[in-house]
Amino acid sequence: MSHKRIPKRKAAIAAGGVVALGAAAILLPNANASQDGSSAGAAPRTLKAADASDLAAQLQNVLGQAFAGSYYDSAAQQLVVNVVPGDNNKVVVEAKKAGAKVREVKNSLAALKSGAQTLKAKATIPGTAWAMDPKTNKLAVTADSTVTGAAWNRLTSTVKSLGADMATVKRSSGTFKTLVSGGDAIFAQAQGGTVRCSLGFNVKASDGSPAFLTAGHCGVAAKQWSDSETGQPIATVDQATFPGAGDFSLVKYDDPNTQAASEVNVGNGQTVQITAAADATVGETVFRMGSTTGLHNGQVTGLDATVNFQSETDPNGVDTVTGLIQTNVCAEAGDSGGSLFTQDGSAVGMTSGGSGDCTAGVGDQSGAGDQSGAGTGDQSGAGAQDDGSSSLSQTH
Repeated sequence: MSHKRIPKRKAAIAAGGVVALGAAAILLPNANASQDGSSAGAAPRTLKAADASDLAAQLQNVLGQAFAGSYYDSAAQQLVVNVVPGDNNKVVVEAKKAGAKVREVKNSLAALKSGAQTLKAKATIPGTAWAMDPKTNKLAVTADSTVTGAAWNRLTSTVKSLGADMATVKRSSGTFKTLVSGGDAIFAQAQGGTVRCSLGFNVKASDGSPAFLTAGHCGVAAKQWSDSETGQPIATVDQATFPGAGDFSLVKYDDPNTQAASEVNVGNGQTVQITAAADATVGETVFRMGSTTGLHNGQVTGLDATVNFQSETDPNGVDTVTGLIQTNVCAEAGDSGGSLFTQDGSAVGMTSGGSGDCTAGVGDQSGAGDQSGAGTGDQSGAGAQDDGSSSLSQTH
């Protein structure tokens, strides 16, 4: 009986099924998020990021419509929960008793989602992205370097129409793109030549067969994948989603006896064991391993992000991906599909795309700044230019 093991630098997770992973990530460096609103609550508990994520999910159910998002204060190791003012004293007390730090904010989740729908309807422009930022209680809108002229005016006027307290807009110096080329992890032959991506996590498919997850645009680009540039295919795409509600592919190993380690190889002979899947929490530290740039880390900065790529098949089209997690971790071509995980071994996401690179501007993060107003016309009111890189990730 043969046993196939994945080579080093392949991220892996031995999970009970593909459904164990269910979030996504857009990585946008170079902006410092500030906190709006007042904070309230006595003696919040000290929590690990994973515990804070669990508590946030519970409190969302308890608070109902009063819940307006949450984030993890990594310095204080506390969960901060946003609530909208109203007749919610009882549930707020319950949130405080549960150990969260509670603060009142202006915008409800419903209002933020409505604002995102307006952006979708009026500003679905290639090179734009937006995400909910619970630290500012606003929609953080980003435009890359291709958004100029009438497109920039259209974006900023739409943002301005939402109100200064609802959304901000900021520039990214790079260009949003799927990171499908480069790297040395997994390879496929497609029209136009060799496609290279990074393997994300090994999983068991719903039928029990061995498989791995990678970016959806990789699975759309090619059907069969190899672990070397000139090697024979070892896995075949079972399903792929891109564009739309996420960017992920399930790729089944051709050999049903394939065995894969539950670990992420982070280089220098070191590995991180992957033991679970987890929802992302704004403020927590995450690590990204990619076959091009290796290991990098940063923080989750926003949730429920939408990104509008220039279509690779239609010069006048837009490929929109929704339901992403915004972070400030850099990535480059070839990192697509690479694993996004926490230090304690929880799988969070997979790299999808981005802009820039991992050599410049990674310190001062962008995409979640607290800029008052959006401005119209040229770049007035748009905030400082972002000279850093950015990237996108999806988990499923």
